[in-house]
Amino acid sequence: MAIHPIEYRYGTEEMRKVWETDNKLQKMLEVEAALAEAEAQMDMIPKEAAVEIKSKANIEFVTSKRVSEIEAETNHDIASIVKALAEVCENDAGEYVHFGATSNDIIDTSQSLLFKESIKILKDRLTLLTKTLLGLASENKENVCIGRTHGQHALPTTYGMKFAIWADELHRQLNRLDECNERLCVGMMTGAVGTTAALGTDGLAVHKKVSEILGLKPVIISNQIVQRDAHAEFIMDLANIASTLEKMALEIRNLQRTEINEVGESFDPRKQVGSSTMPHKMNPITAERICGISRVIRAYVAPALQNNPLWHERDLTNSSCERIILPESCMLTDYIIKLSLKLFNNLIFKQDNIEKNLNLSHGLIMAERVMAELTRKGVGRQTAYALVRESSMDAYELDSGLKEIISSNREITKFLSPSEIEEIMDPHTYIGSSIQMVDNVLAESRKWF
Repeated sequence: MAIHPIEYRYGTEEMRKVWETDNKLQKMLEVEAALAEAEAQMDMIPKEAAVEIKSKANIEFVTSKRVSEIEAETNHDIASIVKALAEVCENDAGEYVHFGATSNDIIDTSQSLLFKESIKILKDRLTLLTKTLLGLASENKENVCIGRTHGQHALPTTYGMKFAIWADELHRQLNRLDECNERLCVGMMTGAVGTTAALGTDGLAVHKKVSEILGLKPVIISNQIVQRDAHAEFIMDLANIASTLEKMALEIRNLQRTEINEVGESFDPRKQVGSSTMPHKMNPITAERICGISRVIRAYVAPALQNNPLWHERDLTNSSCERIILPESCMLTDYIIKLSLKLFNNLIFKQDNIEKNLNLSHGLIMAERVMAELTRKGVGRQTAYALVRESSMDAYELDSGLKEIISSNREITKFLSPSEIEEIMDPHTYIGSSIQMVDNVLAESRKWF
């Protein structure tokens, strides 16, 4: 019976297949095969033995069931794989399995193969999401809305700006994955304390050859393990991605609030239910799930960092921890990227409410523009600020529009005509360089993919 929600509720099939038991076992068998092949090339083991080991180093012959049976007796995962592989090899080829290696040579190198597969899935899905946001940025670059700071109405902005900012940030996240991939996905075949002593004078050559066979970069130096700073970096990158996705989802949740109701996630009223007791509810459940799961992903940063300082050349405290945080962080991050694709590919825009909220303050959001125009007319900036601030406070107190207040202020109308005030108070024409900025992101994005 399933217990963990990843088993039945969260996660994607693509990422689940990467971290499932059979694929993990297959990757470890591939490392054992690469080791035998490299050693045969160095005349350290018979070539026919390496051929036999490679032919049997797959889950068709070495099953998870058999490995589990052996592990129940040995209480050692890698020793169980070695024995299971050795016993299916014909003649005496099994005698040469795992020669010169230690357990973590197999674990860490095979994990690099899992990381490569995981990063590819993450990048492919993040790329799709980035392209979705770029499309929304292009479509909405002239869709003027109210910008908010401290939760208060500030100045006009555009929805195109929101989406372009997020797309640009996701591009940086993609770059971080690429940079991390270079440091994380490395091969290691250096033995019990990293000296390659068991492999003799050709130890470094075997170490490099194994990585070459597997398409990995050989780690330049290690002790019994690949150092965990790169693993911590990877988890931090996933947490960073999660924080970006939460930021995006949180904005949609806020914009879907009844009091704002400008943008929201799609809702099928014929099938979907928002509440078991309140028939009217249409909740932002996709965005809320993104925000909730991102907290779990970020929580894995602390144990990932704690896995780096180990006793001497290595202890076992990182191992049990990584069995949990590595697959879960990959699966959950991939899952909320997929949720984000669903969210942003099905956004609902409420244009009437966007316009209503833009004008909700009765022109107070144009106070900065009035001040700036007065300054351009020759009024000192500090004086202009004081004039407009006084008018703004009067507008608050009298519950009146700012345009009416400044139009009756002789200190202001000495410098601004009625037609100028009319133009100044139009929020749709006070979006600065926002269209050009969005266009700049769109132009730059042609180099991204």
